[in-house]
Amino acid sequence: MRILVVSQHYWPESFRINEVVDSLREAGCEVTVLSGQPNYPQGEVFSGYKASSWGVERHPAGYEIYRVPLVPRGRGRALGLIANYLSFVFDAASFGAWMLRRKRFDVVFVYAVSPVLQVIPAIVLRTTCRAALVTWVQDLWPQSLEVTGYVKNRSALALVERLVRWLYRRNDLLLAQSEAFVPTIQALSGRTEVVYHPNPGERAVGEGSAGAAALVLGPAFNVVFAGNLGTVQALETVLDAAEQLRRDCTVHFTLVGDGSRRAWLQEEIERRGLQNVSLPGRFASDQMPLIFAQADALLVSLVRSQIMEQTVPSKVQAYLAAGKPLIASMDGEGARIVRDAGAGLACPAEDAGALVDAVTALKSASVADRQAMGRAGRDYYNKHFEPAMLAERLVNHLRGAVRQRRGQ
Repeated sequence: MRILVVSQHYWPESFRINEVVDSLREAGCEVTVLSGQPNYPQGEVFSGYKASSWGVERHPAGYEIYRVPLVPRGRGRALGLIANYLSFVFDAASFGAWMLRRKRFDVVFVYAVSPVLQVIPAIVLRTTCRAALVTWVQDLWPQSLEVTGYVKNRSALALVERLVRWLYRRNDLLLAQSEAFVPTIQALSGRTEVVYHPNPGERAVGEGSAGAAALVLGPAFNVVFAGNLGTVQALETVLDAAEQLRRDCTVHFTLVGDGSRRAWLQEEIERRGLQNVSLPGRFASDQMPLIFAQADALLVSLVRSQIMEQTVPSKVQAYLAAGKPLIASMDGEGARIVRDAGAGLACPAEDAGALVDAVTALKSASVADRQAMGRAGRDYYNKHFEPAMLAERLVNHLRGAVRQRRGQ
């Protein structure tokens, strides 16, 4: 099966779609990728690339990546993000369609992290490439715009909802990364089928880099948060909990990653005198297993909102695979998975006191009990999120969409 993956973000940027493509190729699919110039998360185009360039790049694994121009996202401010998103949509629909005009695919597969607008060039490409169209919804729109605060006007949100409805109904199949997403997507998609398909875990879990870890955690009960340091991660709650626990010199929070709130976090840590919180920065993905292996607990947190209740951050899969106890400071679907797996403790979103209680309870638990939680998490991961298994399931979903399109 010939698949064109449309994703604004792709290798060498670190997104789960990179490994999904590897899994699809191992499952026997012929994959081509259409993407922009890599610039996430720093907002500057990576060395060796140019924002205004377009053409074909060959991935080290041997497949083709078609790159289109885009405006770099810059420091993550609203106008910069809008220019970044819209430039990819326009250039993928024009430059991308031109470069791929002689290609034929069975399916155009959209990895729809925000913004969902990247479905627009996919609609153009599905016509020129004579393919079925499948979108894997990673974020709900317009709800994501509202919860992040980028759009607050009700009329504007209503217009976005109408656009999303139009985009969804041009698909042959919609995949939802969270089971809780399905009813919301189905309400907008009309007759287009919606199927739950979770994000897989990392393919090379536990392998890591050879040699010593790039980050060595100190002697303490180490609570590690890894990922985007942004507006929806409820990082104020994490700092509030750390402030309540700062007299306990045996607990330390390490926030690994980067994002729009990193500078604010650094300022708050210094202002509050939180010596039990550190911000070591970002590390390569192959370093993360080595960092997770040193943790006593892995933390995932989200703000309190209806859309966040329906979201499962991809770090949940990575944490489960690491075989360490989880602390889920969040509501809804992500917390349910942690509880169902028996992989750790869940507490209400944005409740610093409850987070303190969870950290204290895990710290007080026996080593054997924490190891049992880690094993339970890994078992749940193998059953529900193992990459090769999910790749086979994804291939079947795509084949079904192709059969439906050709039948029509």
